[in-house]
Amino acid sequence: MTREAQMAKLACQALDDKKGKDIKVIDIHEVSVIADYFVIASAANANQLEAMVDSVKETLGRAGYEPKQIEGTGNSSWVLMDYEDVIVHVFDEENRLFYDLEMIWRDGKVLDAKEFLE
Repeated sequence: MTREAQMAKLACQALDDKKGKDIKVIDIHEVSVIADYFVIASAANANQLEAMVDSVKETLGRAGYEPKQIEGTGNSSWVLMDYEDVIVHVFDEENRLFYDLEMIWRDGKVLDAKEFLE
């Protein structure tokens, strides 16, 4: 498993640990230079969103990965965590539907998130 795939896997597991909904992994390395993977998940409420973001930071931090940048806060409806090769998006459900990253990045390859949760 590549370093980037390992980062995506850790992010998926951290989101799943906090009951993130509809976790998706999109391989965008062939269609963009901004990252190799997007990891996208939904939270039911602001508290869960904050817990999911904290879980990703803690899990990836323990593995030696620090975010280059984080946009949004736990009080936001969308938090973007930029780990350079992997970008984690955590949305509330309404904004995830509104921004529809899966449609915008449809040229990327949607991977089976279950493989990242094993």
